[in-house]
Amino acid sequence: MAAEKKGQTIVIKKIYNAAGHHGGAWKVALADFMTALMAFFLVMWLLGQSTQTKKAVSDYFSTPSVIEYSFQNFGVELTLEKLFLDLLSEPLKAFQSFLEPIDKTPNVFDFGSQKVVAAYMADQIGDIAKNVSITPDGIEFDIIDSEMFIPGTATPNEGFTRIMTQMKAVTEGLADSTVAIESRLWNESVPGSDHGQAKNVATERLSLIRAKVQSTFENPSNDIAGSTNVQSKKGFVEGQGTRPAGMIHFKIQQKPQRADGKPTKKLETLFGASDPSMNVYDNFVKQVSGQKKRQAASEEDSTQKEESREQ
Repeated sequence: MAAEKKGQTIVIKKIYNAAGHHGGAWKVALADFMTALMAFFLVMWLLGQSTQTKKAVSDYFSTPSVIEYSFQNFGVELTLEKLFLDLLSEPLKAFQSFLEPIDKTPNVFDFGSQKVVAAYMADQIGDIAKNVSITPDGIEFDIIDSEMFIPGTATPNEGFTRIMTQMKAVTEGLADSTVAIESRLWNESVPGSDHGQAKNVATERLSLIRAKVQSTFENPSNDIAGSTNVQSKKGFVEGQGTRPAGMIHFKIQQKPQRADGKPTKKLETLFGASDPSMNVYDNFVKQVSGQKKRQAASEEDSTQKEESREQ
């Protein structure tokens, strides 16, 4: 016991000079390098794209969604109706509209609903269009000639450029459509009530408008047609009263098939009149429910007719 107490415990420590921890700086450097590399490839890709693609990319990052435009201009009810139609017919297209820039000119027939088209037309050309008619097959309206031309002549007035700019909002986004323009004029609309002169004026007006409208087309699948209609105005006496005004008649229709071979869709009257006693959301739900019931009843009726024919 005494010997153990007198003894000393010797502790030997060995120190190894190992390399220190390398840290994570290289990870940050690699991440920066990969980010720069991706940005480089993105720039190279953009440089190789068409002008239209570059503009689309620029619009996407610099402008708000077309859905915002819809709510601001059509209101909640019409925007909901449009989205519902899109979801029924082409679901992917409905979500694509969230990505479209606000300054993208829409194809009026893509709205699907006659009510939405009517709201859009009123917003764009409501101050100049007369006798507007919206059917499942297309849109028709008139513009009084004095809005665009000096009366009795084919000389454009100060309103011509403004009206053609407003018309661009309707025709620019069209696809797989035909725009028919009819220049209507009375013999008595020109000095001397001369039929030949009236015919020449109507033809020159048609040429001017047709060229302007055709220049707005973004899609080559569109067609344009034109005609003149010159008649005599009964009851008009030369030198007495104001000369009758002419009209420029527009008829915009979809073709039976799209360029890809698929059939075009007609403009629908999906929900009918709104109930003013209900708020927008409840009214929309009620209209959708009613539409589903009508659709189910129609399908049941069709099934019964087929069964009757088979028997």
